[in-house]
Amino acid sequence: AHSVAGVAVRKGRQQAVTRALPDEVPVALVYNGSTQAVMMATPDDLQDFALGFSLSEGIITDLTQIEKFEIVKHGQGLEAQMWLSDDRADALAARRRFMAGPVGCGLCGIDSLDQALRDLPAVTSDLTLAVDDIPAAMAALRAAQPLHDQTRAVHAAGFLTAEGIICAREDVGRHNALDKVIGALARAGVSGAGGAIAITSRVSVEMVQKCAVAGAPVLIAVSAPTALAVRTAQDAGITIAALARDEAFEIFTHSARIKTGATPNVA
Repeated sequence: AHSVAGVAVRKGRQQAVTRALPDEVPVALVYNGSTQAVMMATPDDLQDFALGFSLSEGIITDLTQIEKFEIVKHGQGLEAQMWLSDDRADALAARRRFMAGPVGCGLCGIDSLDQALRDLPAVTSDLTLAVDDIPAAMAALRAAQPLHDQTRAVHAAGFLTAEGIICAREDVGRHNALDKVIGALARAGVSGAGGAIAITSRVSVEMVQKCAVAGAPVLIAVSAPTALAVRTAQDAGITIAALARDEAFEIFTHSARIKTGATPNVA
């Protein structure tokens, strides 16, 4: 984080202040010498980010398919340079040949509308959570955000198991934070099927897609999902527990995984 001077205005009075702000830099994801995407990101845990992005975007299916990895600094940003095994390099080259437009932020590196709403693997984990696990997960994730404590300007994602939040990552981008967690879990050899993903943002369809690829059966979020995210999660077998604030939350899909013990109010 960087300290930046400013002026605080409170109740008609102003005061000079110094505030810590997070870094935000362009990070290029480069495969075999060609850039696939450029993301604005917090330059921490970049190997986790690059590997998680590679997995969640289907560029690789296993970390062994990246034969070499290097972070290269440039004047304006960073490159995460990766060299793929021959089969994955060929698959990525074929994918690029059909691209209709430039690669950039957003839905990075896709070549068609169909790919934006790609088919997802079915998530079949038998994981279940108790009702108290949802607010406990969000509280534990909140306690694992040192950069947010400094800056109030970043998102976080974490992975919940029976041991609590065992992995948390922060970034200015919510997608990036989730990719960092996915990459960290893959590097540690931890299966996404054994826990839940918790995030400090809304649930867009891309967040559901990334959880499905990681095999995570439950997605817990502080804000609401989009309608498309709900439909996608329903089809993929993912439980969405969103609007998780204080002791309350709402379950939108596959509610059987969360053992609430509550009696439905049908009055």
